[in-house]
Amino acid sequence: TDPVPAKQERRYAKLGVDAFHGLARFASPDAVAVDGRTLQAQHILIATGAGPIPLGIPGEELVSTSDAFLELETLPRRIVLIGGGYVAAEFSHLAARAGAEVTILQRASRLLPHFDPDLVGWLTPRFTALGIRIETGTAVTRVERNGDGLQVRASRQGAPDLEVACDLVIHAAGRRPDLGSLDLSTGQVAVQDGRLQLDAHLRSISNPRVYAAGDAAGVGPPLTPVSSHDAKIVAANLLQGPSREPDYRGVPSVAFTVPPIAAVGLSEEAARRSGLKFRVNAASTPDWFTARRLAEPVYGHKVLIDERTDLVLGAHLVGPNADEVINLFGLAIRHGLTAADLRSTMFAYPTGASDIGYML
Repeated sequence: TDPVPAKQERRYAKLGVDAFHGLARFASPDAVAVDGRTLQAQHILIATGAGPIPLGIPGEELVSTSDAFLELETLPRRIVLIGGGYVAAEFSHLAARAGAEVTILQRASRLLPHFDPDLVGWLTPRFTALGIRIETGTAVTRVERNGDGLQVRASRQGAPDLEVACDLVIHAAGRRPDLGSLDLSTGQVAVQDGRLQLDAHLRSISNPRVYAAGDAAGVGPPLTPVSSHDAKIVAANLLQGPSREPDYRGVPSVAFTVPPIAAVGLSEEAARRSGLKFRVNAASTPDWFTARRLAEPVYGHKVLIDERTDLVLGAHLVGPNADEVINLFGLAIRHGLTAADLRSTMFAYPTGASDIGYML
């Protein structure tokens, strides 16, 4: 991806878009200061993304970010990941398959808390098969140097404290909107609990000149397609006036482990809290052709279907092609397709999509 930024900047220049490099901050409600210049504007878009949540522990300066991990020239022999969500799951698989000794220290009681617990349970043995050490209910309390390496200290619920020696510690404990350097008060941009206060059109409630999109907005789930969706909404509102609102229905979420795990729509817990009457079709099916042809021992699904309307409320998949097939369930949720609609159109044998008819 190294050539991409320069290529994009050349493309912007051809379109008449000026690029300024530097740390930007508000100079007034309608102006931004950057690189020694003040840029005045009718509209300002905040699209600064997200940054790691401060850990608040001694030795935090020794902890690397996920961005820094992706820039490594060589892979350290021993790696500790603080956190147990998307980043920890994906990086642990990548690093372990490349030969590193990997330990995940997760404060919560299980890995991947944003995914269905049954499916995570089916996937977890694939971590241990790779030699990945998983410690849940574990809170990191300190990181310190130990000779040429690092030492991570952690407390555990109902167990003795833990010490892990490693060569690299990666922050995978969550991110938040990256707003700290923008001087939002000078821009009269309202913030509460570290998040921008926006109306339904992704516009600041206190300064109508200012919009936000993507992780910086913090409205939709922190996923790349959401950022693109927000950008289209904001662009339309800038050009046509504030009339468009984001719609995050049917946005799938995937952790790219091997195999991947995916989800869209309501979780079983959320559906039960809502009082909906629904049926659950769930099974671990490693004997299905999709899994057997790849000798993949993890393959399963959980699909929630409204008993009254036959609408698909949520879908949760783990196994080969889960990252692709989940989009069909997302389409169903976004456009109000029923389980019967999906069953009647699944003729894509012998692809993973053909399995949908048996999941409903």
